[in-house]
Amino acid sequence: MSVFENKVVFVTGSARRVGRAIALAFAEQGANMVIHHSSPNSAEEAQSAAEEVRKLGGDAIVIGGNQADSADVKRMFDAVAMHYGKLDVMVNSAAIFKRTNLLDITEDEWDLVMNINLKGPFLLTQNAARLMIKGNREQGGVIINISDNSGLNAWASRPHHSISKAGVIMLTQVSSLALAQHKIRVNCVIPGPVLVPAGSDESVLDEIAAALPIGHIGNPGNVADACIFLVKNDYATGTILRVDGGEGLAGGET
Repeated sequence: MSVFENKVVFVTGSARRVGRAIALAFAEQGANMVIHHSSPNSAEEAQSAAEEVRKLGGDAIVIGGNQADSADVKRMFDAVAMHYGKLDVMVNSAAIFKRTNLLDITEDEWDLVMNINLKGPFLLTQNAARLMIKGNREQGGVIINISDNSGLNAWASRPHHSISKAGVIMLTQVSSLALAQHKIRVNCVIPGPVLVPAGSDESVLDEIAAALPIGHIGNPGNVADACIFLVKNDYATGTILRVDGGEGLAGGET
């Protein structure tokens, strides 16, 4: 029997890219899934991800919503509580990745990045913890945040991204202390390059790989495996786990 059998796992941004890979990896382990998308543009992909979960033998519901809007977040968790009655694992994966020089960032763009990348994980952490406490008091739960090496090393071309992802790391550590009394562990994964950056051409992969000590980019499965490890290891909390091909050691942007 898998440790994830009958467990409920909610992954934000799980319609596509890394979030989808994380969701399907948990489903392969026997979990029931909450598949999330943030806009109508990804609704069809979210439904196809849910179908893949069902083909693997698990249950899945699809929820759309803005993770930076408290009313939307409450609605999403109300739906999870109505369908499953509990939550075991929360993975805060959804984020945006904007490149703008410091002097050119508008207030609106600053707010957009901070809202999605930092306010969103905060609201999701709050609501996930409340449902874990209410629906699973004896066993607690696990929250996984996805941050970035930009949160540890300053990236001058993406200053608001760096600041938001540094905040996610601190959110992880503060939450791990605050929620330990409720048997909720909070950890963070810092991936390196695992996909072609959105809006870029595949030709950039060779350049990205050459900048990594390991000499090649990873894949979304590397990130998913790290999330599963941090859930399974019941002695890990407040952990910041790099799965980055040495990107963090190289120091600069890749």
